[in-house]
This record gives sequence, structure tokens and C-alpha cells, in this order.
Amino acid sequence: MLIARTRRNNYFLYLAGCLVFSGGAYLFMHSELGTDPLDVFCLGLMEHLPVTVGLSQTLVAVMCLVSVALWTRRRPLPGPLFTFFFCGGMIDLLRWSDPARALPLSSVGILALAVLLCAYGSALIIMSGFGIRAIDLLALTMTSRWRWPFWVTKGLIETALMLSGWLMGGPLGIGTACFLLGVDLLIQPLVFAHSRMLRIPNPELLERPLRAPR
Repeated sequence: MLIARTRRNNYFLYLAGCLVFSGGAYLFMHSELGTDPLDVFCLGLMEHLPVTVGLSQTLVAVMCLVSVALWTRRRPLPGPLFTFFFCGGMIDLLRWSDPARALPLSSVGILALAVLLCAYGSALIIMSGFGIRAIDLLALTMTSRWRWPFWVTKGLIETALMLSGWLMGGPLGIGTACFLLGVDLLIQPLVFAHSRMLRIPNPELLERPLRAPR
């Protein structure tokens, strides 16, 4: 019974994390101050191929999962792929409905809210122990192998995505820098804060990111 309850709580954390992160990513786009590095890549790719944000994010997820599988010699996990497709689809839906038009906030205020939502959503997904975002999984793999800080490895991956997307015509601005400096630095403190202060179970993915079924 306790195990079943824990799983339900983890699924709730996962769903909440996906929705919160998608809202933050959408707000980055709505602010028109520059979007997050992944969506710089996605929007840049959309300039050349007939794809959606959801499909573009799924492509990035596949690339990250293949890299992790080859590096660790373990079969890819399906959860991260679903997460990218689900979050990308939510972003497409939010862009279509554009609910942020009703927010009484300036572009800077929307950008600040976007940073908080993306960091908080990422932390919830990591703590759920299910469907960790493929970029985070690759970053945690690099952290495990190289003993570098999580924010450094995640920043390297997202910088590569940002530059690739910019070269393809994706939007780049102060918001992109805020994502790299704000979201990537806030994720780990938020995970620890939830674990210690709010007593939300932490599966310790930051310490053991490669614990996966054989």
C-alpha cells in the first residue's frame, strides 16, 4: 500500500512538473525577450522543416537518449521520450491559445515568472523519478562520469542547442541568457529544498542518475 501511494505521488509530481515546465517555456516565448535554449533550437529547426515544437523536442530527446545509451551501454528509457513529446505538445497548445495575453505583467515580469516555472517544473520532474527530461538525463550522466557540477554539464548541452538553433534562425535574446543562468542554477537547490524542508521524497537521481532497470 505504501509503495502504491508513493508511486501515485510520484506520478502527480511528474504530471505537475511537466505542466509547470511547459507553462514556463511558453512564457519565455511570449515574453519575446528570448526563449530557452531548447526552443531556440526547435524554432530554428521550424524555419527549415515542417515540424512542430513537440516533434522537434522529441528529436532532441532521441539524440540525448541515444547518447546516454551508447555511453552507459544500457537500453534507453522510454519515459524521457514521452516527457519531451508531452511538454512539446503542451507548448504548442499554449502558443495556439496564448493565455498569457491576460496576464497583467510586463515582458520582464513574464520572463521572471518563466524562469521560476521552468526551474520548478524541472525539479519536480527529477524528483518524481519518472520520465526525467532527456537533457537532464544526459547532463546527469556527464556529471556521474566527469564529476562536474550538474549546472555545468546541463549548461554545456543547452549552449550547444542554443548556438545550433541561432545559426538556423531561432530567436536569441536576454531571456535565453536568463534561462542558462537562472533555471540551470535553481534546479538543484529546489530539489534539495523539497527533499529537506517539505519532506517530498527524493529518489536521489542527482547522486545516482544511472540507476535503471537492466
